Amino acid sequence: MIVSSLSLAYGEKNILEGINFELQNHLTILGSNGSGKSTLAKALCGLLPYEGSINISHQELSNIASKERAKLISYIPSKMQSFEQFTTLEDFVLLGRYPYKESFKDYSQEDKELVKKILQELSIHELKAHKLHELSSGQQQLTLIAQALAQESQILIFDEPTSNLDPRNTALFVKELKRLRQNHQTILITHDIQLASFLDDPVLFIQDTKAKLFEKGFFETDTLTRAYGINFKNENGMIGISYA
Repeated sequence: MIVSSLSLAYGEKNILEGINFELQNHLTILGSNGSGKSTLAKALCGLLPYEGSINISHQELSNIASKERAKLISYIPSKMQSFEQFTTLEDFVLLGRYPYKESFKDYSQEDKELVKKILQELSIHELKAHKLHELSSGQQQLTLIAQALAQESQILIFDEPTSNLDPRNTALFVKELKRLRQNHQTILITHDIQLASFLDDPVLFIQDTKAKLFEKGFFETDTLTRAYGINFKNENGMIGISYA
């Protein structure tokens, strides 16, 4: 993915201006609340109109048909938006296979076996018959992740995936993410500085409608302090803010 001179606006308000970066392998997007991180992620998936260029596999994103686009890139939001009364967890995850389904035919046995495997890997297989509205916030987040895995896109964008997860499920997600990164490109949006530092990917930091790419060095305490305007400390490799 190559992003060039990308600009986004809501009405007359500019959200992002002149964004440039190239996704070589993996990327972390950081920034303060309301800086435009999620807006950028949605644009990268073709969910929002944009000015400039988003080039994926030598094609302009806006020219790619939706089914083909879903095979190239998928977006995992921070919060489940669908609470349809009769949709089960398994059915919701199976929707990730829609770009590969033949028209007017049911999902294949291979599709169903893949979904079963993913649900088992994420330890939510026993919840497969539960309705979406019956799931806890953490279970909903794992369900969103499962659907994205079923979609098997080339690029996976995770928008604050650990925001509703407890420590055990956070560790489970990170384990799954490390496995995914062997075969997929990933973009991670997060406020978890420790997680971002652990992954040690290039960082795109968004501030005041602009973005700066840090290939290395972003997690030095001086750089973090300048970026966020608050003191950071690093003790034995653990990065955190200084409350004193």
